Amino acid sequence: MTTKAAHYPGKPRPAPARTGGSAVPVAPALAVAAALCLALAGCGGPRQAVRAAPPGRDWPVVAPEDPAAANAVLMRALSLVGTPYRYGGNTPESGFDCSGLVNYVYRDVLDLRLPRTSRELAGYQGPRIAPERLAAGDLVFFANGGSVTHVGIYVGEGRFVHAPSSGGTVRLDRLDGPYWRDHYSGAKRVLR
Repeated sequence: MTTKAAHYPGKPRPAPARTGGSAVPVAPALAVAAALCLALAGCGGPRQAVRAAPPGRDWPVVAPEDPAAANAVLMRALSLVGTPYRYGGNTPESGFDCSGLVNYVYRDVLDLRLPRTSRELAGYQGPRIAPERLAAGDLVFFANGGSVTHVGIYVGEGRFVHAPSSGGTVRLDRLDGPYWRDHYSGAKRVLR
């Protein structure tokens, strides 16, 4: 991340219970993610950590090239939902900004060292992925004025985990939500 401006004009979300991360196949992992989403929706009263799905878009299920690695990334990213946002943050203890979250997850579970900023991550090696070919573990990017300003980790079914803004927490959002749909700039696959 390169600026201190908020990525998304949302309100802070309550911190949900943390979950552990053991390797399981991707389909059960998505079921666990769905169960986590339902549990989180009940924890926050009127404010929710998971955005409601807008009508209309079906997201195809695309198997990742390395299901075990993708599952490890998915479980670790989901376990961090509720961690506070902090500009420049890159650990659960200090909080995360968007690229700090991505770097921490990939380094923690796969010992994969990635570039630090969202702009550098967008230029990182790896194929660009069309939205209909997204698989768990792909990086999704968002731009403002043509320049990449935000990154998240795709978890499946049109959802991604990210650290959105000052005062907020790591959370799940939908790619087809109004803000994210309008600022989506592409995706990259870093898992091979």
